[in-house]
Parts: sequence; structure tokens; C-alpha cells
Amino acid sequence: MLRLLFFLIGFGFSIIGFVYVIAYLNYLTIGYTWNEYLTLILTKPECLLAFLGIIILMITIFTRRDENDLRI
Repeated sequence: MLRLLFFLIGFGFSIIGFVYVIAYLNYLTIGYTWNEYLTLILTKPECLLAFLGIIILMITIFTRRDENDLRI
């Protein structure tokens, strides 16, 4: 059950983060370069939630289960 909770938290973080990453793509239309865009998304905490969410998802999916874990 704890794995499911961590999976949902990681999924939520990644969705929130990637929404901001996509929203910040609008800066490219006003003249930002790709380097400036990448620097921007790597310094914004809300964009870093996407990477944190992916890490939590990977840990949740690829770690071994205990014998007492609920199997779905």
C-alpha cells in the first residue's frame, strides 16, 4: 500500500512539473534561445518536480517487493 502511495506522489509530481515545463516553452516564442530555456527550467523549483517525480516513480517501480506487499 505504501508503494502505491509513493507511486501516486511521484506521478503527481511529474505531472505538475511537466505542465510547467511545457508552459515555459512559450518563452521560446518571445526570443529565448534553447540554452536560456534549459537554464530556466533547471533553476525553477516547480520544473524540478518533474525530475523528482520521475526518480520517485523509477524507485517505486524497480525496487523489490516485500512478501507482505499487496500484489495488484
